[in-house]
Amino acid sequence: MDAMNSLHSTTFEIDEKHGPDYHKRFLEFVKMMQKENFVIGGAMTDPKGDRSKGPSEQEDPDLFTRIVKTDENGVYVSGAKAHQTGCINSHWIILMPTIRLTEADKDWAIVGAIPADAKGVTYIYGRQSCDTRSMEEGDIDDGNAKFGGQEALIILDNVFIPWDKVFMNGEYEFASMLVERFTCYHRRSYVCKTGLGDVLIGAAATIADYNGVPKVSHIKDKIIEMTHLNETIFAAGIASSHQGQKMKSGVFLNDDMLAQVCKHNVTRFPYEISRLAQDIAGGLVVTLPSEKDFR
Repeated sequence: MDAMNSLHSTTFEIDEKHGPDYHKRFLEFVKMMQKENFVIGGAMTDPKGDRSKGPSEQEDPDLFTRIVKTDENGVYVSGAKAHQTGCINSHWIILMPTIRLTEADKDWAIVGAIPADAKGVTYIYGRQSCDTRSMEEGDIDDGNAKFGGQEALIILDNVFIPWDKVFMNGEYEFASMLVERFTCYHRRSYVCKTGLGDVLIGAAATIADYNGVPKVSHIKDKIIEMTHLNETIFAAGIASSHQGQKMKSGVFLNDDMLAQVCKHNVTRFPYEISRLAQDIAGGLVVTLPSEKDFR
C-alpha cells in the first residue's frame, strides 16, 4: 500500500520533469502483481550508520542501498534493508531510498523491484520477545500460526534489477518526495494497531469477569480509558484519510499532519493500554505457564 501509492505519484512527477518512462514501467509491474496475486514488501529503511552523515559520506558505502554496477540489461545494487516486516512471506521486494539525497548521493537514488528470492539476497530473521513458545508443542501460544508477522534484515550483494523494474535511477531530488509520501501512507496505516487494542480490551474485560470484578469502579475506569486511547488512534487515522487530496497521477494522498498525529499516538497509547490491561489482569500476563507446562 505504502510503496505502490507513493511510487504511483512520484514516478509520474519524475517523468513530468525528466521524461523517462518510470510511470509506465511501474504500471506494468502493478498489473503483473495483480494478475499473479503477488505480495509486495516495500523496503525503505537502511541501516544508515552515522546519522549525521549522508550516504556518500559514510565510511561504509553499503550502509545505504546503492548502485554498484550498470550494464545494458539493468543495474546491480548492494546494501541492506532493516526492520523489514513481512518480507519473508512476500513474493517481490521494492527497494527505495530512505532519506533526502543530494547530488553527491546519486548512486543511492535507486528504486527497483526484485523477486524475494533473487540471487544475492540474504534474510537474517529477527527475534521477538516470546518467539520460543511458538516452537513448543500445542497451539495456544502460536498466535496467528499461518499468517503471523515477522521481521528480518535483508542483505543485498550485487543484486540485479532489469531496466523494466527500475523506477528511479539517479533522480536524487525526488527521494525526499518519495520518502515523505511513503511515510504519510504508512503512518496513517498504524490505525491497524487499534485492532490489536480491541482484542486486548476484550481480553482485559473478560479477565475482570473471571475475577468477579466487572462492576468495580476502578476496573470500569481503566477499561473506559483503554477504549478512549484506542479510539483516539483510530480517529486520527480515519481523519487523515478523510482529509486526503488527489495527486497529479490520480491517486489520493491522505493528510500528512493527521498521519503524523496517528503515528505519535501509536508511539504512546498502546503502551498505556497494555499497562492498564496488566493492571486489570495481574501477574498472570507475564507469569502464566505455557501450554506445554499445562499439559
